[in-house]
Order: sequence, then C-alpha cells, then structure tokens
Amino acid sequence: MKHIRNFCIIAHIDHGKSTLADRLLERTNTIQVTEGQMLDDMDLERERGITIKSHAIQMEYMRDGEKYILNLIDTPGHVDFSYEVSRSIAACEGALLVVDATQGVQAQTISNLYMAIDHDLEIIPVVNKCDMPNAMPEEVEDEIIDLLGCKREEIIRASGKTGEGVDDILNAVVDRIPCPKGDENAPLQALIFDSVFNSFRGIIAYFKIVNGSIKSGDEVAFINTGKEYKADEIGTLRMEMVPRKELHCGDVGYIVSGIKTATEVKVGDTITHVSTLGQVSAIAGFEEVKPMVFAGVYPIETEDYENLRASLEKLQLNDASLTFQPESSVALGFGFRCGFLGLLHMEIVQERLDREFNMDVITTVPNVSYMVYDKHGEVKEVHNPAGMPDPTVIERIEEPYIHASVITTSNFIGPIMTLCLGKRGELIRQDFISGNRVEIQFAMPLGEIVIDFYDKLKSISKGYASFDYHQDGFRPSKLVKLDILLNGEPVDALSTLTHVDNSVDFGRRMCEKLKELLPRQQFDIAIQAAIGAKIIARETVKQVRKDVTAKCYGGDISRKRKLLEKQKKGKKRMKQIGNVQVPQKAFLAVLKLD
Repeated sequence: MKHIRNFCIIAHIDHGKSTLADRLLERTNTIQVTEGQMLDDMDLERERGITIKSHAIQMEYMRDGEKYILNLIDTPGHVDFSYEVSRSIAACEGALLVVDATQGVQAQTISNLYMAIDHDLEIIPVVNKCDMPNAMPEEVEDEIIDLLGCKREEIIRASGKTGEGVDDILNAVVDRIPCPKGDENAPLQALIFDSVFNSFRGIIAYFKIVNGSIKSGDEVAFINTGKEYKADEIGTLRMEMVPRKELHCGDVGYIVSGIKTATEVKVGDTITHVSTLGQVSAIAGFEEVKPMVFAGVYPIETEDYENLRASLEKLQLNDASLTFQPESSVALGFGFRCGFLGLLHMEIVQERLDREFNMDVITTVPNVSYMVYDKHGEVKEVHNPAGMPDPTVIERIEEPYIHASVITTSNFIGPIMTLCLGKRGELIRQDFISGNRVEIQFAMPLGEIVIDFYDKLKSISKGYASFDYHQDGFRPSKLVKLDILLNGEPVDALSTLTHVDNSVDFGRRMCEKLKELLPRQQFDIAIQAAIGAKIIARETVKQVRKDVTAKCYGGDISRKRKLLEKQKKGKKRMKQIGNVQVPQKAFLAVLKLD
C-alpha cells in the first residue's frame, strides 16, 4: 500500500489538464500517445475540446529502483460536470490543481479546490502552459499563494505541450500525496465511483478498495441494493482493462459480474463480501446529485418510448448526475421528465442519446423546480408548468436562488453588472483579486440563468469571464404560468413559468418566433400567449388561399362574392377539424430567444 498513490486533476475548463495527463502517461510508458487527449475518447469530447467524463487510468513509475502505482482520475472542468469531479475526489487522497499561466485562477478552479479541501486532499499546485508567449507565471503564482497559502517553491511550473515539469509533478505525487489509509485484513469495503454498460458483459463497475481485498470468483454484495453477485472478473484500469487474480486495499479497479439491470448499480454504493454483509457499514460522505434544470424528453415516434427508457438507463450508468421519471404531454405523448446539472449537460445528453443509442428526441423548454404553497398550508414541488395548481388556490410561489461568482478583468465590470442586474440579480460583493482581476458575487434566480446567460456572459466579456454557482435556498417571487395557444388549444410543451415583469415581453417574442417557424396551413392559425384567461400577445399565420375568382373574367361582382363566400365556409369547416403540428425546431428556437 505504501507504493500506491491515488490522485485527480482539477482545473477550470480549457486549462490544459487533458494534455498534461497525456504527458504523464507518456513519461510513465503507460501508452504511446498517438494523438491529442488520449483520455478524452468520446467523439463529442474531441469535437468540443472539453472533458465530459472522468477517466481512471493506472500508471507505473520507477524511482530509485522502487515501483510506484499511480492511479490518475482525469476530471471535467465545466461547471455542468462538477458531479463527475465530486466522484473523483471521493476516490483520491491528493489532487493536482492546474492553473493556466495565461489566464490565472478562474471561478471553477476555486469551486473544485474547496471541494477537494473539504475531503482533506493534499493539493499540489501546477502552473500549466508556461511555454506560451503571453504566459504570466509570476502573477499566477501570486494568485495561487493568496488562494492556498502555500510557499512559492511548492508550485510547479509545467507545460503539457512541451513536457516541461512532468518529472517534477510525478516526484511531487510520490513525495507529497499520502498513500491510501486502510486495513488489509479488515472485511472488504470498496466504493463504486463509476460504471459503464457493455453489451456483451453487462454492467462493469469501477471501484476503489478502502479496506480489505477481493479475489476473482469471490461472492460479493452491494450494501445499498442488497444484491449478491459473483466476481467473474476483476482487474485494473489501463487504456484497456487488465484482469488480475486479486486486488488489495488502496487499489482502484473494475468488477465484471454479469449485471444486466441498470438500477442494480448505484454510484456511491459499497461492495463487500456476502459473508460480511450486515457487519460492514456503507462508506459515507458521497455527495448526492442535485439536478438544477428540468426538461421533458420525448421520442419523436411514440413506439420508441421503451427504447428511450432503456437508453436513458444505460446513459445514467455512465452519467449518474442524470435523473429521469415518466411523464406525459397532450402535444407530445409519453416521455420523461429529466433533471440536468445545467444547459450544456442537457445538450450533451441529447447528443449522446442520438449518437450512442440512435434516439431522435424532442426536448421541451427547460425550467427549474419551484415550491408552491397553497392556502391550505400544503407545499408542492413543481418541475413542470403543467403541474401548477389552479392560481386561485396558490398563496405564494418560491423559486430557487443561486450564489453566483464571476471572475473577470476590471474593464468588463460594467457590461457584466448590467447583464446580471437585468436577470434580477442582486450584487453581494466585489473583490479585487490581483492586478486588474475582480471577483463579483451575485444572488440570482436560477431560472434566469438556465437558458442563455452563460453564452451572453462569454460574448460580452470576449471570453474573459468565468462563472460558477451553487444553490442558495428558495425565495418568494411573483411568478406566472405563460401558456401558448394555437387556435385556442394550449400547447403544454411550450408552457413556461416566468416572472410577471418579463411575461408580456417574453410572450410577444414567443408568438413572433412561432409565426416564423410554423408552416402555413389551409386555414388561419391564431398564435396567442395567455396568462390564465388574459391574452397578452397575438400573431396570425395567414392561410394559404387559392385564387377562386381567377376563372371569372368580367361579369357581375355577385358571382365573385359567391365563390369567395363558398371558399370561406370551406376554410371555417377545415379550421374546426384541422390540427397544427409544431415542428421540433420551434421547441429548440424558444431556447434561443434573446
């Protein structure tokens, strides 16, 4: 055990941690790096240049004639994937804090650092991209010293591109990160921190052994679900899985036991031997996922409902922060109400459903959960505008607030404040970090940031602002349910909860957008935005008309009028039996409203 080191890399998005991980793998001869970002093996990760999944890999490092086993867990940097980071941190004793020498400390770096400190991890600060012409290592080191209170000589300067500082990092991992603490002779306790679905072998769980040991062929049990299995194969995680006869305390590995049902494996569960079930307690301290954004996901073809359920279950294995439950909609049929950590997370899930499971889905307008208090004193949590009680029985509605932190340069303070205050934000404090960098903290409603806030923040700050947030309770708010009616029929998938001050403007823009997107029919389509019985905006998609008077040349006007009246009657009858199909791009366009 004294030769094992378990560590993760935490950093803000695009600070070069995946490239640095490649250099560590190369230096320890774990793999031959043939292309960039070997650990980012998903097409989506490579296309977007972001890490979506945390990846575990084992390296062997020789020093002074002794062999050390280094288990690296690479983590994502975007705020929407912070749950992946919490899982990695739970399985480690130390962390590399990677900061870009050209950008300095960013909001997500601070957020993930506090998470690591809460778990008592040993922090090794690394300043990456030191080879860049615009690098400012001195200033960035000052920021890290302010943040961590460490000594300047403890900070390692490195470059993922050139390989500078990689040996210093490996030596620091061996010298400064403690070996795992545990009892080799105690009953088996292993924490599941991830799982994947394999169509030939079933569900493969990744775990870290906290106490005891496990052998291939052992009878094991999962404490939370109470299910018992045989360990058909165990092993360690390299680029491929490497089978082993036995794994000991402190090791990170995988288990194949022919599990077919996705619900039987829960991330954060504890594995033990069947013989010690009941004597061993579950490993505590694993963070439960809290979805922030909710949206309906529906199959385009109704017969694909069961396939969508199976796809979501398999995706949930690999992405434990996704939650879902069945729901139905008048306009879209049967589907699922899904909980996501943010809008990028929602977009990635939609992409993965399409690419990995070949599922075409419609996603409704995203919203957050609200607490509705009625006049009888009962409280109801509402994720969906369709679940809102009658307005006459509602006493008050409370919406979730967040504590938001924006780090930027001082010349963008004005536009960022205008944006945040326009989203009903309240300024809490403003601190200058170092040089001309400033941290601004706001209290804001979560519902105001779920659609386009992050994109707007990036564009007004020219990419120089970083954003992080955490939930900060619920507050009473004047919210109304905005319905969209097509020819008097509400389209429940387009309903949304919005603040009363924004409702008229939002309703008008939705009507205008739908007018552009709805195809013309043989009859007029009235598009209306309504709050209760009150119509606040209206647009009309004009009918497609045939020129029925074309054949009348000359003659009495009453002949033309008769033909037009006949056409009018037919259009009226058509409107009664006709129904309007809302194209999928209309649902997506609502997300893009400025």
